Amino acid sequence: MFDTVYPQLIGLCTGALLLTSALLVWRHSLLASIRLLSVQGFALAALVAVIGLEEGEAEVIIVSVLVLLVKGMALPWVLAHETRATTRTDEAPRLNPTAGLLTVALLTILSYVVASRLLSGDTSISAHAAPIGLAMVLIGFLLLVTRRQAGSQLIGFLVLDNGIATVAFLTSGGVPLFLELGISLDVLLVVVILYVFAGRMRNKFGNTDIDQLRKLHD
Repeated sequence: MFDTVYPQLIGLCTGALLLTSALLVWRHSLLASIRLLSVQGFALAALVAVIGLEEGEAEVIIVSVLVLLVKGMALPWVLAHETRATTRTDEAPRLNPTAGLLTVALLTILSYVVASRLLSGDTSISAHAAPIGLAMVLIGFLLLVTRRQAGSQLIGFLVLDNGIATVAFLTSGGVPLFLELGISLDVLLVVVILYVFAGRMRNKFGNTDIDQLRKLHD
């Protein structure tokens, strides 16, 4: 019974991952972006749970719960807690929404072209969905290079990390529990450190606009 709905569930989860990534490029509000990042974390956790049910491995189900707690709840909470006291929009991004969505479409097409060559020998359903993870990695890089605020660039870093995790789960059938735990805790620690650092920059210089900070001299 589950085998009949498995392709639809994989498509639904990966579709949600790609949609939230595209919306993150379109939206410039930091709080809205954080909410989308939380939805993306839930979608990634659902994807891992579906793979775990298909593989019949309890460890993968536990990993999905860990992904839900860290990527769907803990990381967005840390970001939102800091953002409420700061600017809520990324002013004057380097790419307007229309150009951003067009770039997302081109990156997604590129991901399918590249993945079709790399995974040509794998005919599994999850392998066919792997290009979504690669597209998320490229979209994460896009956010990193087109956003000016440190908080928005940090969101791009997390999208990139989610894309890497998506590719790993879809191509390997799951990641060992202790490996995922270590990676998740490392990412959480990096986010906390970067946000503390961004807060100190804001207190000293008044903002975290990367372009303006480049002009500062001792």
